[in-house]
Amino acid sequence: MDILLRGESAKSEIYTPYGLARILNLLEINQKSPEAFIESIPFSLNDTTAGSETELQTVVTGRKNDIDLPITIEESNYYQNMIKRTIAGDTPKRIITELEKYLHDNHQEVWENSWVRFPRSVLSPYANTVFSRDLLADKNDPAGTTRGDAGRFTFYKNGEEHIRIPLSYLLKLSLADAVSSGPELHLAVRATSERIMHHFLNDNTSPETHSFQTVLLSPGTGMGKGIARETSKRFLLTQFLTMYANRSFQLIENGQRAMIYFAPHPPVRQKYLNDLISDSFYRELFMSPCLSGWDRGEVKHHYMILCHQVLSRSHLNTLTKLKDAGIITRNLVVLPNLSNVSLANNGTHLSLGSRKLSGLVGDAASGFGAQEEKYLGDLAIKIIEHFLPLFVGSYSAAPYRLDFWDFHPEKALGYLPHELDYTHLRMIWRRWKGKARLKIFGNPITPFGPKWLDVFISKIFRLKGDFIPDFRLIDYLASLMSTDQSPALDGTLGNEKRLKKDLADLGVFDTNMSIYLLYRLRAFSSLGFSGFEGRHYSLFESISGDMGEAASLQALITALAYKYILKGDVTHAYIPDDPSTESERRQVFFGTAINIPTFYVRKGTQNQFMMKILKKMDKIRLSHRYPGYLRAHNLEYRRALIKIIKEDAADLIELMGLHTTLSELESRIENPHLYSAAGKLSRGILHEAHAATPFHLSGIEFNQAAESYYRNTLRMCQMKEAFALLEDDFRRIEARAALDGDTFYQQALIALLDGKSPLAFLGAVRREVIEERAPAEVLRKLIHLTLLTIHSDIRQSEAECRS
Repeated sequence: MDILLRGESAKSEIYTPYGLARILNLLEINQKSPEAFIESIPFSLNDTTAGSETELQTVVTGRKNDIDLPITIEESNYYQNMIKRTIAGDTPKRIITELEKYLHDNHQEVWENSWVRFPRSVLSPYANTVFSRDLLADKNDPAGTTRGDAGRFTFYKNGEEHIRIPLSYLLKLSLADAVSSGPELHLAVRATSERIMHHFLNDNTSPETHSFQTVLLSPGTGMGKGIARETSKRFLLTQFLTMYANRSFQLIENGQRAMIYFAPHPPVRQKYLNDLISDSFYRELFMSPCLSGWDRGEVKHHYMILCHQVLSRSHLNTLTKLKDAGIITRNLVVLPNLSNVSLANNGTHLSLGSRKLSGLVGDAASGFGAQEEKYLGDLAIKIIEHFLPLFVGSYSAAPYRLDFWDFHPEKALGYLPHELDYTHLRMIWRRWKGKARLKIFGNPITPFGPKWLDVFISKIFRLKGDFIPDFRLIDYLASLMSTDQSPALDGTLGNEKRLKKDLADLGVFDTNMSIYLLYRLRAFSSLGFSGFEGRHYSLFESISGDMGEAASLQALITALAYKYILKGDVTHAYIPDDPSTESERRQVFFGTAINIPTFYVRKGTQNQFMMKILKKMDKIRLSHRYPGYLRAHNLEYRRALIKIIKEDAADLIELMGLHTTLSELESRIENPHLYSAAGKLSRGILHEAHAATPFHLSGIEFNQAAESYYRNTLRMCQMKEAFALLEDDFRRIEARAALDGDTFYQQALIALLDGKSPLAFLGAVRREVIEERAPAEVLRKLIHLTLLTIHSDIRQSEAECRS
């Protein structure tokens, strides 16, 4: 450790925390004893609430002539114009040939992110009313005009009006129809359906759903297990609604079968199509019209168009940074497409709120306002970012294969040029090339340009490319780097607006967009609660197991960050806000996603918190390649983080009952093949593909096998996991109705099942539901029963949050 202690960063002065005594007083922190102190800090015992937002993948299966996506392409002016221009010789024949290949060579008959079309007459009167209202320019003005693009969503076929909509909006119509068809509903079912309807968002490319109720994290409910349970049940309801729409809206009858599931990457075929068409036509095909979730949906739709345009331009602008960094050293490059598919990446956002902070910021007389919230929140984020490598691959992942010809830096490095400084970008690229299978006679090489040449070279020298555990975090703009003049996390109000202005001037971002961060402050003024949103999760193999444990660890680390701050152990000065220091800590996160074994830190780093971690690490030495830098191992870094959590958060671990969470975390870190999300997902994909290792498959073979695994096997496993939770809920409601004399639920069960046991009903229909053979009437009853359990969950959650 001598090499650490001799560094310039070993400072002796003590920083004076910003108004610490005042903050402690405003937060009503009890300092009478260590136990009283830890119980009174934000995010401690019974202070943390949680909610999640999940992004899902959709497909419609069926023959080309029955599916909206190929029909829309072939009937489009764009396609007809391309044919005419090809015949005239104005456009290379290759493009129309490749488009024809996309349309006609789909042997699996899987059409990713296609819309669906069905007769409007199949909708119930209530569902029809919901649809008509959602076509309004402003839903708060029932007498107002319709959206300017309303004509996109209806058409006539054989004299009958049909609807065409994305699957993300289909869910809302399915829910509206399911609760307005058949016998008269119980009050609880109708009220719950109306409450949760706007939680099915028609946003981006993928469907998004967010929590039906806020969940209090407490040891009695298993901490993070509570929000995992809510997320799992929401996913199961999504499956029921999709199956119901397939039956009740005559989708299957008309050659269409809708499917919705968790998947982290844009589909291979969608990427392929994106390379053939213009950015404007891509948006027409795949950008959701925001029919659900916003009062002024068309305005939100234009915002999403802006996001796509900005991210596409931003990706193109990485070329200059790569050249300035010395990574691109020749003029021959593969230009990024003007249409970027990164918005089709899917993850889960996990938000935590503090009841204490929310109450104080919401009380104008408390003296604790937006400035204090921001000061503490930014500092907490800087601390927490050091711990995020623990989550990558361990709890969520996005396994991906890159072939040799994919290793153009302008493609493989994604948005990293906007997320890391030049020094760390060069270091990561060098280590990535060294780790990947790109070597000829011991020297790593990258593709030359023409794909035919790169394919030939890869075959001759057996260049396999690479396999990485979480490519989503590389292929998506996960976190924007600060500028020298505008730090994002210095604790001052308005710093994000200043940063967005700087980044807009650089062509990286737009001032109208929300700032992208790995861990983002959720301000009371904009959301009605004070807390944080974790945006670093890709795909969970098990919602109960992986997401539940991740939520517990996230809550623990957030509480630990506030403990550091309120004890005066860490201030903003301990973690400087310059871009280089910011990049220094985030390089470990991105290196973990790529599975790079080592990273480098300045010997004289000014980041005192990084020094704290390094002093707990083994296998650190001075770098021979980079004078003035320390060479550290990624695995040792994560081991050191676990040591720090065990030492510094021992009281919080005891208070929250998280000993098992720490034990499981160690297993995931030490034996990733067996216990980590990346290991479990990779095994499932390889089993799907009948392959021993990822390198026995090409990139396209592995990645398409992954899509098939997510769509079929993993979806079924996650449904079965959720069914077990639903059984527990049915058991509780049945017991409450029978033993506690709860007439409310007694009447509900009589109305839904004529007094029969919900457990018996579920047992009788479970197999045909999982095999997707259940008729609409069975699915309708299941939807109603699930809504009844959600009604119970909401009542319980509201009672807990009031206590």
